[in-house]
Amino acid sequence: MCFTLISCSDEDPEMDFRIWTGPKVQFVKEAGANPEDEINQDRISSSVWMTRGNKGGQIFNILAEESATKEISPLKTRWALGDVSDVQTLTFSSFRAAVGSPKSVVGKDLVLHLEDENVYLSVKFTRWDEGQGGGFGYERSSSN
Repeated sequence: MCFTLISCSDEDPEMDFRIWTGPKVQFVKEAGANPEDEINQDRISSSVWMTRGNKGGQIFNILAEESATKEISPLKTRWALGDVSDVQTLTFSSFRAAVGSPKSVVGKDLVLHLEDENVYLSVKFTRWDEGQGGGFGYERSSSN
């Protein structure tokens, strides 16, 4: 199965969402790699292209913002600690609010909400380089 469609109410189409459960996708941006190059962006959807700047900091959506803003990046996403199977009971917030310090995110089970598409997927960071360079990596579920 590639995704699950959840319909919470026939009267409220905003409550309909998809959960991506397709094969895992591995993404890595090496330290020092140009975040403006397509190969250094995880183009998850038509509205979210995830990367990280080379001055450190957190991840951001290069399609919607020029660099990371601590309190709100990545734009057009919401995050929660937990498992995608519990999506209806999780509390979603900005990346920083959900994970605390990004350097401690490695190994945690996260759920990413792509707001424009109303899609939820699982994410687990496998790498977070400290200091300058902006290296990071994760695995995530896909749509197919």
